[in-house]
Parts: sequence; structure tokens; C-alpha cells
Amino acid sequence: MSDNRTKKSAGPWTQSIGLAFYALYGLTLLAAATWLFSNVRQIPADSRAVVLHFGAQQRIAEPGLLLTWPKPIDDVVMVPAPDRVIERHVTALLRSADALHADMREDNSNDALAGSGYLLTGDAGVVQLDISVFYRVATPMDYVLQGEHVLPALDRLVERAAIAVCASRDLDTILVARPEMVSGDLNVAQQRERLRADVQHNIEHNLQRLAQSGSSLGITLERVTVQSTLPATTATAFNAVLTASQQASQAIATANTDASLIRQKSTQLADQLRQTAQAQAREKVAKAQSDTAMVNRLASSHNDPDLLARIYRERIAAILAQAEAVITVSPQDDAHLILQAAGQKEPSKP
Repeated sequence: MSDNRTKKSAGPWTQSIGLAFYALYGLTLLAAATWLFSNVRQIPADSRAVVLHFGAQQRIAEPGLLLTWPKPIDDVVMVPAPDRVIERHVTALLRSADALHADMREDNSNDALAGSGYLLTGDAGVVQLDISVFYRVATPMDYVLQGEHVLPALDRLVERAAIAVCASRDLDTILVARPEMVSGDLNVAQQRERLRADVQHNIEHNLQRLAQSGSSLGITLERVTVQSTLPATTATAFNAVLTASQQASQAIATANTDASLIRQKSTQLADQLRQTAQAQAREKVAKAQSDTAMVNRLASSHNDPDLLARIYRERIAAILAQAEAVITVSPQDDAHLILQAAGQKEPSKP
């Protein structure tokens, strides 16, 4: 009778509360189990786990299954494995978005944006450096302690190294790939490697200084890539100068070729004129010598006093033969004659 009364006294509300209790109890057990095994995980092959016990460094777990207490007792932080190389592109050295927007609008009124992304060289030039660093996590504990400050600190170290390296070089030394510079490929490669090595050594030196001061970032530098460029407006000006230099060189070469042709033609014409003049001079000299041969003979006739009389007799016969009549002025003097041309009538006598 008593059991039947108990069953009859248990109403629907009591049954609902009992079901809710059992459900809540089960959910509590499930949550407790989930919390208890929350830090049981598989560590990937390219990572390591740093276990912090109530915020204090406890141990470093290698790849595999990790068994540790759940939070907040133990906290697990995943870090890259020592053989994993991480790339960091330093965007702080590049021109900001606001500065690029101002360049597109050609607005140079803002002095704060004018120097964004530009580095000053030792000869007061302006250059841009695009730098990427590759690093490894060498000390996981230090890396975890620095946390979110690792990458900003690395960016500042890279900026400092870039500023120091650019300030110690002139623009031509930094821009080792300029086409207008006459140098061998080996020399260009050596200058580019020296620039990259100086940037890397500066960053490594600053990392060592941080480690010695107790603020190690827990990373080691693997390598650095550096690409140097000129600002867009400067590059356009350099291209214009280079184009003008090439055009001037081409014009000079063309002018030299034309001058050589003109010089060659002038030399040929001068030689021709000189040869013609020399030939004419020799001809005139020969003719003058021929014309003056008789005069020279007469001039030297002091050794032969009868030479003039013989020449006179030789020439006078030919002259008289052409006349129709010869009249002597005086019978006693045959040197004065009156010659009458052929076909001319004799003058009438009074």
C-alpha cells in the first residue's frame, strides 16, 4: 500500500526535476572530462610546445602526444620547430597607403607623408629598400615570453639596420644594378652581396645586444634579402637622363661619322686640287722655259758674238717670204725695210 502511495504522490513536476538533475549532472561530468583532457593534444612535426605551469616556465615538449594539466593550471603555447624557417616581410620600410594615395593625387603638401618609405643615403640621396628576413626560433622560452612583441621588435631592428647601412653608403653603391653604370657582372654581384651582408650583420649584432641585456627575442637570423629601388619620380627622372644620354651619345657618334666622311672627302678633294695645281704649274714652267729658251741663249751669247746675226738671218728669211714686196728705205741700210703684204696694191707714186 505504501509503495503505491509513493508512486501516486510523484507528480510530473517531480519527474521533470529529476530528469533535469540527471541531465545537468551528465553535462557537468562531460564538461569536467572535456576540461580535464583539454591540454591533451598532438604536437605537429614542425612545431614544439612550451608548457607554462601557473604562468611559470615548466618544460618544452617535442613533437608527439602531449599530456599536461588543463588551464589555468598549465598553459600550452605552440612555437615553430628549430628547423622551420619563418619569413618576415618588413612593410614598415615601404611607402604607406596614405603616401601612395597622395602620390596618385600628386599632393605634396603633407610633409609627414613626403618621406614615408624613403631612406637617406650618405651623399644626400633618396632610396627605397624592400627587406625580408628569414629566422628560426632558437629559444622557445624567450620567444614565448616576448610573445606579441617579437615581430614589432624585429621590424624595428630591420629599420635601424637599413637606416645605418644607407647612411654609410652613397646612392651609386646601393643601386648596384643600375644599367648606366659600367661594371662587370661579378663586381655588381659582390656589391649586392656586401649590401645584404651588412644589413644582416647589423640585425644580428642588435639581436645579440638584446640577448645580453636580458631581452632576448629567442630567434636567430637565417638570411636577409634586400632589394633597392628608386622612388617613382626619381626613377622617371633617371630614365629621362639615361635616355637623353643615349640620344646624345648616338648624336655624337653620328656627328663623328659625318665629320669623318666630310674630312675624308675634303682630303681627297684637296689632294686632287694639289695634284692638278702641281701639274699645271709644271706645264706652265715647262712652257715658260721653252718660251724663254731663246732669250736665255741670247743672254748667254757673250761668248758667241755672231749668234744674234745668225738668228736674225734665220728668222728674217721666213718673215720676208710672207711679204709680196720688200722696199729698202735706204740702199745703204738693209735693217730698215718696208714690207708689203700679199694682195695689197703698190702705193701710187706722186
